Amino acid sequence: MDTARIDEVLNGMGRLAQEAARELAGAGAERKNRALTNMAALLRQRSGHILQENAQDLEEARSGGLSSAMLDRLALDGDRIEGMARGLEEVAALPDPIGTASGGWRAEGGIEITRVRVPLGVIGIIYEARPNVTADAAGLCLKSGNAVILRGGREAGRSNAAIASTLQDAASACGLPGSAIQLLRLPGHEASIALMRLEALDVLIPRGSRRLKQSVLENARVPCIMTGDGNCHTFVDASADLDMALRIAVNAKAQRPGVCNAMETLLVHREVAPAFIPRALAELAELGVELRGDSEVRALWPDARPATEEDWETEYEDLILAVRVVSDLDEAMEHIRRYGTKHSEAIVTDSYANAERFLAGMDAAAVYVNASTRFTDGGVFGFGAEMGISTQKLHARGPMGVEQLTSVKFMVRGSGQIRGANPTPGCR
Repeated sequence: MDTARIDEVLNGMGRLAQEAARELAGAGAERKNRALTNMAALLRQRSGHILQENAQDLEEARSGGLSSAMLDRLALDGDRIEGMARGLEEVAALPDPIGTASGGWRAEGGIEITRVRVPLGVIGIIYEARPNVTADAAGLCLKSGNAVILRGGREAGRSNAAIASTLQDAASACGLPGSAIQLLRLPGHEASIALMRLEALDVLIPRGSRRLKQSVLENARVPCIMTGDGNCHTFVDASADLDMALRIAVNAKAQRPGVCNAMETLLVHREVAPAFIPRALAELAELGVELRGDSEVRALWPDARPATEEDWETEYEDLILAVRVVSDLDEAMEHIRRYGTKHSEAIVTDSYANAERFLAGMDAAAVYVNASTRFTDGGVFGFGAEMGISTQKLHARGPMGVEQLTSVKFMVRGSGQIRGANPTPGCR
Protein backbone atom coordinates (compact mmCIF):
# COMPACT_ATOMS: atom_id res chain seq x y z
CA MET A 1 0.00 0.00 0.00
CA ASP A 2 1.35 3.45 -0.91
CA THR A 3 2.29 6.03 1.71
CA ALA A 4 -0.56 8.39 0.85
CA ARG A 5 -3.16 5.68 1.43
CA ILE A 6 -1.54 4.65 4.74
CA ASP A 7 -1.56 8.26 5.92
CA GLU A 8 -5.19 8.66 4.88
CA VAL A 9 -6.25 5.60 6.87
CA LEU A 10 -4.24 6.57 9.95
CA ASN A 11 -5.36 10.18 9.95
CA GLY A 12 -8.95 8.95 9.86
CA MET A 13 -8.29 6.62 12.78
CA GLY A 14 -6.62 9.47 14.63
CA ARG A 15 -9.63 11.77 14.23
CA LEU A 16 -12.00 9.06 15.45
CA ALA A 17 -9.72 8.34 18.41
CA GLN A 18 -9.58 12.01 19.40
CA GLU A 19 -13.38 12.24 19.31
CA ALA A 20 -13.66 9.07 21.37
CA ALA A 21 -11.10 10.34 23.87
CA ARG A 22 -13.13 13.51 24.46
CA GLU A 23 -16.22 11.39 25.19
CA LEU A 24 -14.36 8.95 27.41
CA ALA A 25 -12.86 11.76 29.47
CA GLY A 26 -16.34 12.59 30.78
CA ALA A 27 -17.83 9.09 30.73
CA GLY A 28 -17.69 8.54 34.48
CA ALA A 29 -16.68 5.46 36.44
CA GLU A 30 -20.03 3.66 36.25
CA ARG A 31 -20.23 3.65 32.44
CA LYS A 32 -16.62 2.63 32.03
CA ASN A 33 -16.88 -0.17 34.58
CA ARG A 34 -20.06 -1.47 32.97
CA ALA A 35 -18.29 -1.57 29.61
CA LEU A 36 -15.27 -3.38 31.07
CA THR A 37 -17.49 -6.00 32.68
CA ASN A 38 -19.33 -6.47 29.38
CA MET A 39 -16.01 -6.79 27.56
CA ALA A 40 -15.02 -9.62 29.90
CA ALA A 41 -18.34 -11.40 29.41
CA LEU A 42 -18.19 -11.13 25.61
CA LEU A 43 -14.62 -12.45 25.55
CA ARG A 44 -15.82 -15.57 27.33
CA GLN A 45 -18.82 -15.87 25.04
CA ARG A 46 -16.70 -15.62 21.88
CA SER A 47 -13.76 -17.66 23.17
CA GLY A 48 -14.37 -20.44 20.64
CA HIS A 49 -14.07 -18.04 17.71
CA ILE A 50 -11.00 -16.38 19.21
CA LEU A 51 -9.30 -19.76 19.67
CA GLN A 52 -10.09 -20.74 16.07
CA GLU A 53 -8.45 -17.55 14.81
CA ASN A 54 -5.49 -18.09 17.13
CA ALA A 55 -5.05 -21.65 15.84
CA GLN A 56 -4.65 -20.29 12.31
CA ASP A 57 -2.09 -17.74 13.53
CA LEU A 58 -0.16 -20.53 15.29
CA GLU A 59 -0.18 -22.76 12.21
CA GLU A 60 1.27 -20.02 10.04
CA ALA A 61 3.81 -19.06 12.72
CA ARG A 62 5.06 -22.65 13.02
CA SER A 63 5.37 -22.91 9.24
CA GLY A 64 7.32 -19.65 9.28
CA GLY A 65 9.83 -20.97 11.81
CA LEU A 66 8.82 -18.81 14.79
CA SER A 67 10.82 -19.73 17.91
CA SER A 68 9.30 -21.80 20.69
CA ALA A 69 9.38 -18.82 23.05
CA MET A 70 7.51 -16.65 20.57
CA LEU A 71 5.02 -19.43 19.90
CA ASP A 72 4.34 -19.55 23.64
CA ARG A 73 3.65 -15.82 23.64
CA LEU A 74 1.33 -16.17 20.67
CA ALA A 75 -0.64 -19.18 21.90
CA LEU A 76 -4.06 -18.79 23.51
CA ASP A 77 -6.11 -21.40 25.34
CA GLY A 78 -9.17 -21.35 27.55
CA ASP A 79 -7.16 -20.43 30.63
CA ARG A 80 -5.44 -17.49 28.92
CA ILE A 81 -8.74 -16.13 27.61
CA GLU A 82 -10.21 -16.51 31.08
CA GLY A 83 -7.18 -14.65 32.42
CA MET A 84 -7.82 -11.81 29.96
CA ALA A 85 -11.47 -11.64 31.06
CA ARG A 86 -10.58 -11.68 34.75
CA GLY A 87 -8.02 -8.95 34.12
CA LEU A 88 -10.73 -6.72 32.65
CA GLU A 89 -12.96 -7.38 35.66
CA GLU A 90 -10.10 -6.57 38.01
CA VAL A 91 -9.49 -3.30 36.17
CA ALA A 92 -13.20 -2.50 36.51
CA ALA A 93 -12.93 -3.05 40.27
CA LEU A 94 -10.06 -0.56 40.64
CA PRO A 95 -10.75 3.00 41.82
CA ASP A 96 -11.25 5.41 38.94
CA PRO A 97 -8.31 7.82 38.94
CA ILE A 98 -9.94 10.40 36.65
CA GLY A 99 -11.03 13.54 38.45
CA THR A 100 -9.45 12.57 41.75
CA ALA A 101 -7.61 15.35 43.53
CA SER A 102 -4.00 14.71 44.50
CA GLY A 103 -3.54 18.01 46.31
CA GLY A 104 -5.12 21.37 46.94
CA TRP A 105 -3.92 24.67 48.41
CA ARG A 106 -4.44 28.41 48.54
CA ALA A 107 -1.81 30.49 46.73
CA GLU A 108 -0.94 34.17 46.14
CA GLY A 109 -3.89 36.53 46.29
CA GLY A 110 -6.18 33.81 47.65
CA ILE A 111 -6.55 31.78 44.47
CA GLU A 112 -7.44 28.15 45.16
CA ILE A 113 -5.47 25.50 43.26
CA THR A 114 -6.43 21.84 42.94
CA ARG A 115 -4.34 19.22 41.18
CA VAL A 116 -6.53 16.54 39.55
CA ARG A 117 -5.87 13.45 37.44
CA VAL A 118 -6.90 13.54 33.77
CA PRO A 119 -6.47 11.11 30.83
CA LEU A 120 -3.46 11.33 28.55
CA GLY A 121 -5.78 11.37 25.50
CA VAL A 122 -4.97 9.10 22.56
CA ILE A 123 -2.44 6.33 23.17
CA GLY A 124 -0.70 4.35 20.45
CA ILE A 125 0.61 0.90 21.37
CA ILE A 126 2.88 -1.20 19.17
CA TYR A 127 3.47 -4.75 20.36
CA GLU A 128 4.59 -8.10 19.04
CA ALA A 129 3.19 -11.65 19.22
CA ARG A 130 1.14 -11.40 22.43
CA PRO A 131 -2.60 -11.21 21.73
CA ASN A 132 -3.43 -10.87 25.42
CA VAL A 133 -1.92 -7.38 25.22
CA THR A 134 -4.87 -6.38 23.03
CA ALA A 135 -7.30 -6.94 25.90
CA ASP A 136 -5.01 -5.66 28.65
CA ALA A 137 -4.18 -2.44 26.80
CA ALA A 138 -7.76 -1.74 25.73
CA GLY A 139 -9.07 -2.29 29.24
CA LEU A 140 -6.48 -0.10 30.95
CA CYS A 141 -6.92 2.69 28.40
CA LEU A 142 -10.71 2.67 28.68
CA LYS A 143 -10.60 2.71 32.50
CA SER A 144 -8.20 5.67 32.46
CA GLY A 145 -10.34 7.55 29.92
CA ASN A 146 -7.98 7.17 26.97
CA ALA A 147 -8.67 6.11 23.41
CA VAL A 148 -6.19 3.61 21.98
CA ILE A 149 -4.84 2.67 18.56
CA LEU A 150 -3.34 -0.81 18.67
CA ARG A 151 -0.69 -2.17 16.33
CA GLY A 152 -0.07 -5.86 17.03
CA GLY A 153 2.48 -8.11 15.39
CA ARG A 154 1.53 -9.71 12.09
CA GLU A 155 1.98 -13.16 13.68
CA ALA A 156 -1.12 -12.53 15.81
CA GLY A 157 -3.18 -10.72 13.18
CA ARG A 158 -6.27 -12.91 13.28
CA SER A 159 -6.19 -13.28 17.06
CA ASN A 160 -5.86 -9.55 17.64
CA ALA A 161 -8.66 -8.77 15.21
CA ALA A 162 -11.02 -11.23 16.90
CA ILE A 163 -10.24 -9.83 20.35
CA ALA A 164 -10.40 -6.16 19.29
CA SER A 165 -13.74 -6.53 17.52
CA THR A 166 -15.14 -8.28 20.60
CA LEU A 167 -14.04 -5.44 22.85
CA GLN A 168 -15.39 -2.79 20.46
CA ASP A 169 -18.79 -4.50 20.32
CA ALA A 170 -18.93 -4.78 24.09
CA ALA A 171 -18.04 -1.12 24.64
CA SER A 172 -20.55 0.07 22.01
CA ALA A 173 -23.31 -1.99 23.65
CA CYS A 174 -22.72 0.02 26.82
CA GLY A 175 -22.95 3.39 25.08
CA LEU A 176 -19.25 4.10 24.71
CA PRO A 177 -17.67 4.79 21.31
CA GLY A 178 -16.31 1.67 19.64
CA SER A 179 -13.64 3.88 18.09
CA ALA A 180 -12.10 4.20 21.55
CA ILE A 181 -10.48 0.84 20.69
CA GLN A 182 -9.02 0.63 17.18
CA LEU A 183 -6.69 -1.95 15.65
CA LEU A 184 -4.39 -0.94 12.80
CA ARG A 185 -4.38 -3.88 10.40
CA LEU A 186 -2.58 -2.39 7.38
CA PRO A 187 0.30 -4.69 6.35
CA GLY A 188 3.93 -3.75 6.25
CA HIS A 189 6.54 -1.89 8.27
CA GLU A 190 5.54 1.37 6.59
CA ALA A 191 2.22 1.32 8.43
CA SER A 192 4.01 0.95 11.77
CA ILE A 193 6.29 3.88 10.93
CA ALA A 194 3.27 5.97 10.01
CA LEU A 195 1.68 5.22 13.37
CA MET A 196 4.88 6.28 15.14
CA ARG A 197 4.61 9.62 13.31
CA LEU A 198 0.87 10.13 13.82
CA GLU A 199 0.38 13.57 15.35
CA ALA A 200 -3.05 12.64 16.73
CA LEU A 201 -1.31 10.53 19.37
CA ASP A 202 -0.57 11.99 22.79
CA VAL A 203 1.83 9.20 23.75
CA LEU A 204 3.29 6.09 22.12
CA ILE A 205 4.15 2.87 23.99
CA PRO A 206 6.19 0.14 22.26
CA ARG A 207 6.30 -3.41 23.63
CA GLY A 208 8.70 -5.74 21.90
CA SER A 209 12.22 -6.19 20.61
CA ARG A 210 15.12 -3.77 20.76
CA ARG A 211 14.73 -3.33 17.02
CA LEU A 212 11.15 -2.13 17.49
CA LYS A 213 12.12 0.25 20.27
CA GLN A 214 15.02 1.65 18.26
CA SER A 215 12.64 2.27 15.36
CA VAL A 216 10.30 4.13 17.72
CA LEU A 217 13.14 6.28 19.02
CA GLU A 218 14.13 7.16 15.46
CA ASN A 219 10.65 7.86 14.09
CA ALA A 220 8.23 8.91 16.84
CA ARG A 221 7.00 12.51 16.84
CA VAL A 222 5.17 12.28 20.16
CA PRO A 223 6.35 11.42 23.70
CA CYS A 224 7.10 7.72 24.29
CA ILE A 225 7.02 5.48 27.33
CA MET A 226 9.61 2.80 26.67
CA THR A 227 9.00 -0.65 28.06
CA GLY A 228 12.32 -2.19 28.89
CA ASP A 229 14.35 -5.21 27.89
CA GLY A 230 14.49 -7.85 30.59
CA ASN A 231 18.04 -9.05 31.15
CA CYS A 232 17.19 -10.07 34.73
CA HIS A 233 19.54 -11.60 37.32
CA THR A 234 19.33 -13.67 40.49
CA PHE A 235 22.25 -13.65 42.95
CA VAL A 236 22.61 -16.54 45.41
CA ASP A 237 24.50 -15.11 48.40
CA ALA A 238 26.81 -17.07 50.70
CA SER A 239 24.18 -16.98 53.46
CA ALA A 240 21.30 -18.13 51.25
CA ASP A 241 18.98 -20.98 52.14
CA LEU A 242 19.95 -23.21 49.20
CA ASP A 243 16.60 -24.99 49.07
CA MET A 244 14.91 -21.61 48.75
CA ALA A 245 17.48 -20.46 46.21
CA LEU A 246 16.84 -23.54 44.08
CA ARG A 247 13.07 -22.99 44.06
CA ILE A 248 13.50 -19.34 43.14
CA ALA A 249 16.07 -19.94 40.39
CA VAL A 250 14.07 -22.71 38.74
CA ASN A 251 10.89 -20.64 38.83
CA ALA A 252 12.59 -17.48 37.56
CA LYS A 253 14.09 -19.28 34.55
CA ALA A 254 11.81 -22.14 33.62
CA GLN A 255 8.25 -21.29 34.71
CA ARG A 256 7.75 -19.14 31.59
CA PRO A 257 11.04 -18.33 29.87
CA GLY A 258 9.65 -16.21 27.03
CA VAL A 259 8.63 -13.23 29.16
CA CYS A 260 10.58 -10.12 30.12
CA ASN A 261 10.71 -10.86 33.88
CA ALA A 262 12.35 -14.29 33.46
CA MET A 263 15.88 -14.70 34.83
CA GLU A 264 18.59 -14.70 32.16
CA THR A 265 21.74 -14.87 34.35
CA LEU A 266 22.31 -16.72 37.62
CA LEU A 267 25.11 -15.40 39.84
CA VAL A 268 26.38 -17.65 42.65
CA HIS A 269 28.67 -16.78 45.56
CA ARG A 270 31.92 -18.75 45.43
CA GLU A 271 31.44 -20.13 48.96
CA VAL A 272 28.21 -21.96 48.08
CA ALA A 273 28.95 -22.71 44.41
CA PRO A 274 30.19 -26.32 44.98
CA ALA A 275 27.03 -27.19 46.92
CA PHE A 276 24.55 -25.22 44.83
CA ILE A 277 25.62 -25.25 41.19
CA PRO A 278 25.58 -29.03 40.48
CA ARG A 279 22.21 -29.39 42.20
CA ALA A 280 20.61 -26.36 40.53
CA LEU A 281 21.99 -26.99 37.07
CA ALA A 282 20.94 -30.65 37.18
CA GLU A 283 17.33 -29.63 37.84
CA LEU A 284 17.40 -26.90 35.23
CA ALA A 285 18.89 -29.26 32.65
CA GLU A 286 16.11 -31.78 33.33
CA LEU A 287 13.65 -29.01 32.46
CA GLY A 288 15.36 -28.50 29.11
CA VAL A 289 17.43 -25.42 29.97
CA GLU A 290 20.61 -24.99 27.92
CA LEU A 291 23.37 -23.89 30.31
CA ARG A 292 26.29 -21.59 29.63
CA GLY A 293 28.89 -20.84 32.30
CA ASP A 294 32.26 -19.39 33.15
CA SER A 295 35.26 -21.61 33.89
CA GLU A 296 34.31 -22.16 37.56
CA VAL A 297 30.79 -23.14 36.61
CA ARG A 298 32.03 -25.58 33.95
CA ALA A 299 34.43 -27.18 36.47
CA LEU A 300 31.37 -27.97 38.61
CA TRP A 301 29.04 -28.75 35.68
CA PRO A 302 31.06 -29.88 32.63
CA ASP A 303 28.00 -30.06 30.37
CA ALA A 304 27.70 -26.26 30.37
CA ARG A 305 28.84 -24.45 27.25
CA PRO A 306 31.49 -21.73 27.71
CA ALA A 307 29.80 -18.38 28.34
CA THR A 308 30.84 -15.45 26.18
CA GLU A 309 30.53 -11.71 26.63
CA GLU A 310 27.45 -11.86 24.44
CA ASP A 311 25.80 -14.32 26.84
CA TRP A 312 26.03 -11.86 29.74
CA GLU A 313 24.42 -9.19 27.53
CA THR A 314 21.62 -11.31 26.08
CA GLU A 315 17.93 -11.43 26.95
CA TYR A 316 17.33 -14.97 25.70
CA GLU A 317 13.55 -15.18 26.18
CA ASP A 318 14.11 -18.93 25.90
CA LEU A 319 15.27 -21.98 27.87
CA ILE A 320 18.87 -20.74 27.96
CA LEU A 321 20.69 -19.57 31.09
CA ALA A 322 24.07 -17.95 31.69
CA VAL A 323 25.70 -18.81 35.04
CA ARG A 324 28.64 -17.13 36.73
CA VAL A 325 30.50 -17.56 40.04
CA VAL A 326 31.29 -14.30 41.88
CA SER A 327 33.42 -13.63 44.93
CA ASP A 328 30.99 -11.47 46.90
CA LEU A 329 27.97 -9.15 46.80
CA ASP A 330 30.03 -6.29 45.37
CA GLU A 331 31.08 -8.35 42.35
CA ALA A 332 27.51 -9.52 41.82
CA MET A 333 26.19 -5.96 41.91
CA GLU A 334 28.91 -4.75 39.57
CA HIS A 335 28.01 -7.49 37.07
CA ILE A 336 24.34 -6.49 37.21
CA ARG A 337 25.15 -2.80 36.79
CA ARG A 338 27.24 -3.60 33.72
CA TYR A 339 24.88 -5.99 31.97
CA GLY A 340 21.43 -5.48 33.47
CA THR A 341 18.62 -3.57 31.79
CA LYS A 342 17.13 -2.07 34.99
CA HIS A 343 14.08 -4.33 34.86
CA SER A 344 14.01 -6.87 37.74
CA GLU A 345 16.89 -8.05 39.93
CA ALA A 346 16.88 -10.52 42.85
CA ILE A 347 19.07 -11.62 45.74
CA VAL A 348 18.60 -14.77 47.80
CA THR A 349 20.17 -14.21 51.22
CA ASP A 350 19.74 -14.64 54.97
CA SER A 351 21.83 -11.53 55.61
CA TYR A 352 19.74 -8.48 56.50
CA ALA A 353 22.70 -6.18 55.74
CA ASN A 354 23.23 -7.67 52.28
CA ALA A 355 19.52 -7.59 51.53
CA GLU A 356 19.32 -3.89 52.37
CA ARG A 357 22.48 -3.10 50.40
CA PHE A 358 21.03 -4.87 47.37
CA LEU A 359 17.67 -3.11 47.67
CA ALA A 360 19.32 0.29 47.96
CA GLY A 361 22.11 -0.28 45.46
CA MET A 362 20.31 -1.88 42.51
CA ASP A 363 18.94 0.62 39.99
CA ALA A 364 16.00 -1.36 38.61
CA ALA A 365 12.24 -1.00 38.32
CA ALA A 366 11.77 -3.93 40.73
CA VAL A 367 14.32 -5.27 43.22
CA TYR A 368 13.64 -8.53 45.09
CA VAL A 369 14.88 -10.19 48.25
CA ASN A 370 14.17 -13.94 48.49
CA ALA A 371 11.57 -14.00 45.70
CA SER A 372 11.42 -14.77 41.98
CA THR A 373 11.71 -12.00 39.41
CA ARG A 374 8.62 -13.52 37.75
CA PHE A 375 6.44 -11.45 40.10
CA THR A 376 7.08 -8.22 38.18
CA ASP A 377 3.62 -8.03 36.68
CA GLY A 378 0.77 -5.53 36.80
CA GLY A 379 -1.76 -8.14 37.87
CA VAL A 380 0.45 -9.41 40.69
CA PHE A 381 1.17 -5.86 41.85
CA GLY A 382 -2.55 -5.15 42.14
CA PHE A 383 -3.00 -3.07 38.97
CA GLY A 384 -5.45 -5.51 37.38
CA ALA A 385 -3.35 -5.66 34.22
CA GLU A 386 -0.41 -3.77 32.78
CA MET A 387 0.53 -1.79 29.71
CA GLY A 388 4.10 -3.01 30.04
CA ILE A 389 7.08 -2.74 32.38
CA SER A 390 8.68 0.68 32.11
CA THR A 391 12.39 0.87 32.89
CA GLN A 392 12.65 4.60 32.32
CA LYS A 393 12.39 7.07 35.19
CA LEU A 394 10.20 9.89 33.89
CA HIS A 395 6.43 9.70 34.38
CA ALA A 396 6.14 5.91 34.90
CA ARG A 397 8.43 3.15 36.15
CA GLY A 398 7.72 -0.54 36.64
CA PRO A 399 4.38 -2.16 35.75
CA MET A 400 2.16 0.48 34.15
CA GLY A 401 -1.41 0.31 35.38
CA VAL A 402 -4.35 2.70 35.25
CA GLU A 403 -2.77 5.54 37.21
CA GLN A 404 0.34 5.54 35.01
CA LEU A 405 -1.90 6.26 32.00
CA THR A 406 -3.01 9.60 33.42
CA SER A 407 -1.57 13.07 33.72
CA VAL A 408 -2.49 15.97 35.98
CA LYS A 409 -4.26 19.25 35.44
CA PHE A 410 -4.30 22.27 37.75
CA MET A 411 -7.75 23.73 38.35
CA VAL A 412 -7.51 27.28 39.64
CA ARG A 413 -10.53 29.07 41.21
CA GLY A 414 -10.56 32.75 42.00
CA SER A 415 -12.88 35.60 42.87
CA GLY A 416 -11.53 38.39 40.66
CA GLN A 417 -7.83 38.28 41.60
CA ILE A 418 -5.24 39.84 39.30
CA ARG A 419 -1.48 39.52 39.41
CA GLY A 420 0.23 42.28 41.42
CA ALA A 421 2.91 44.68 40.26
CA ASN A 422 5.65 42.76 42.10
CA PRO A 423 4.82 39.14 41.46
CA THR A 424 6.83 36.19 42.59
CA PRO A 425 9.23 34.91 39.92
CA GLY A 426 7.60 32.78 37.22
CA CYS A 427 7.45 32.13 33.49
CA ARG A 428 7.95 35.14 31.25
